[in-house]
Amino acid sequence: MTEIDFSEIGTYQRYKLMASLIVPRPIALITTLGEDGTVNAAPFSMFNMLGEDPPIVMVSINRLQDSALKDTAANILRTGEFVVHLTDEAMCAQMDACGATLPPHQSELEHAGLRALPSRTVKPPRISEAPVAFECVLHEKLETPSRYIFIGRVQWLAARDGLVDTEQWRVRLQDYHPVGRFGASFYLNASGRFTLDKTQAATTPIDEM
Repeated sequence: MTEIDFSEIGTYQRYKLMASLIVPRPIALITTLGEDGTVNAAPFSMFNMLGEDPPIVMVSINRLQDSALKDTAANILRTGEFVVHLTDEAMCAQMDACGATLPPHQSELEHAGLRALPSRTVKPPRISEAPVAFECVLHEKLETPSRYIFIGRVQWLAARDGLVDTEQWRVRLQDYHPVGRFGASFYLNASGRFTLDKTQAATTPIDEM
């Protein structure tokens, strides 16, 4: 076994190891509003669900090299509102384009060719092309020397027509093709799904949970 004492290596080395080994990770494409009303959008893969009662999600946003805040973090701290979108294969390239470094007054949505739709409970808009959008308000935050960790309370869910069965409360997974983050610059899609239950065929109720 290769054994590594994390107290003996630097921040960069710890990041490279953790970010490449703890995979795949879901990607949160987050919209917020700047002070001048500009719609900011940026992808973050240090993201996940934390619980359902209350319904909360977590996103961890790193500081820049000069300790300045990324636009998303600054906007969440100022407004307490954000929208988390999940990315599918059809919009993966546009999600990646939202990671470009742009001035605060320039919207990543316009840069990536994405369209904004009004949200129901918060001011930041949803992204029309996203299959899923969670409207969130800031529930709690943590601060470390390198990051802000935001816990968002979900107030509203918008999903693509036909994706959610609200009578049986199931997601039609056969119609859902999310993209996750792998190590380095690699992504993963959902085409490699499998079940360990060999009695189940590929299109049985495992596709709707």
